[in-house]
Amino acid sequence: MIRGNLPAKIDDKGRLKIPSAFRIWMDGHGADLFVTSVSGEFVQVYPMSVWEAIEAKLAQVPSAHPSRIKYFDRVNYFGQPAEFDKQGRVSIHARLRESAAMAGEVDVFGQYDHLAVWNHDRFVAKLQREPYSDDDARALAEFGI
Repeated sequence: MIRGNLPAKIDDKGRLKIPSAFRIWMDGHGADLFVTSVSGEFVQVYPMSVWEAIEAKLAQVPSAHPSRIKYFDRVNYFGQPAEFDKQGRVSIHARLRESAAMAGEVDVFGQYDHLAVWNHDRFVAKLQREPYSDDDARALAEFGI
């Protein structure tokens, strides 16, 4: 499991240097990755084994189901297989890099079984736009949190 937030950089060639604390966990899953997004607003980096488990669940959904089609349209439009290079970097392809404003300093979040990579200013704006409310606290209290 990975958690927390670590700063990182996207270099001029569009490569993300995975922070070492997250890289140690990800190395346990191998070098193969799937780099994608559902919204194009941020980048999701999945170990391929985790992504394949998601695909196995999606295979149980009827292929003509509109939500399945929309989901696959988006993750395939923004997504590409990738792998770590010898320096622990992963390339984010141009379409996703542009859509998610991936340049320079970024925030890398551990999201249990994958990484979420955000443009810092975009994430701060999201926090302001979507405050954590009493309703959110009550909803989680139903799960004992």
